[in-house]
Amino acid sequence: MNVPPLGDSISKGEVVEWVKQVGEYCHADDELCTMETDKVTFPVRCEKPGEIVEIYVNAEEEVKVGEPLVKFKEAQAPASAQVAVKSEPTPSTEAATTPTKEAAPAAKAATPATIAAAPTKAAAPKATPPQTVSFSSFRNEKRVKMTPMRKKIAERLIDAQSTAALLTTFNEVDMSKFMAMRAKYKDQFEKLHGVKLGLNGIFVAAATAALQEIPVVNAIIDDKELVYREYCDVSVAVSSPRGLVTPVLRDTQNMKIADIERGIAHLGAKARNGEITMEDMAGGTFTVTNGGVFGSLMSTPMLNMPQAAILGLHAVKERPVTVDGVIVSRPMMYVALTYDHRIIDGRESVTFLKSIKQKVEDPERFLFGL
Repeated sequence: MNVPPLGDSISKGEVVEWVKQVGEYCHADDELCTMETDKVTFPVRCEKPGEIVEIYVNAEEEVKVGEPLVKFKEAQAPASAQVAVKSEPTPSTEAATTPTKEAAPAAKAATPATIAAAPTKAAAPKATPPQTVSFSSFRNEKRVKMTPMRKKIAERLIDAQSTAALLTTFNEVDMSKFMAMRAKYKDQFEKLHGVKLGLNGIFVAAATAALQEIPVVNAIIDDKELVYREYCDVSVAVSSPRGLVTPVLRDTQNMKIADIERGIAHLGAKARNGEITMEDMAGGTFTVTNGGVFGSLMSTPMLNMPQAAILGLHAVKERPVTVDGVIVSRPMMYVALTYDHRIIDGRESVTFLKSIKQKVEDPERFLFGL
């Protein structure tokens, strides 16, 4: 069996670990190993039943599409109809036992022959020399090979900095009305739609509307042309065990908030379970990332090339603000828009961010289409 196709424009991947070993019988569709590309981690499954004779690629080794991966021979399935799982070797108890320390020799007590007479004047205490602290016991280092996904993330960030003309504009959003609306309807919303009403949904919906108002934010540079997309595919940054990934919500211009929240919850669950596919990651015209879930107060998000802009959300904090000349405490959120200044002018970026601010600060008017 050769390395299967890994997706559009992906020619190689890395074997993370082998689930099956030489001598094991595999049913069709059994998981053989886990592979990782620069975009996603996924299981490689057996194409037809047989016994593994030889494995050609070691764990943590890179291999190209179409190269030999594993060799099978025809064999009868075990009587139990279950695939035998080879147990990992268990370290011996003797090797795992911590060596006992050698007993320190007992100190001999020195008995003086004569007793010196007490001095008539107390001697000045001697200065104690400073003790030297050794750090050798907790200055260890560990080297870990970068995964293909982590290497690709690094390459894309460097590419964004060296290719695009990055600029970030900020604003702040008064979350009072949305928080009150969510508190009032969250239980009914979850009961009716089967998903919680969070912060990402309203911002993705508001960003989608703003993208249609200011189409250049939804555009990309293709050689010497600007390509304006009349659809909105919003990449939503979510955490996975192997790093930050940006799966895509397709056609958000046709979605209501409940659809957006369901889509985000579905993609988040797939990311946590390591089930994000290459199809989930492909494309995307704009990105929303929420560092506020980790407590970030303000940041400048990095562009997700070749997209023209990315919206960064942050933590909601009670802060004193002035409303009609009166200082009041309000739940406020800083928002940031990093954009490619080659495509988007300052006026357009500020107008775009203000549009999102207005929609979230008056959510009922926005949701009623007013």
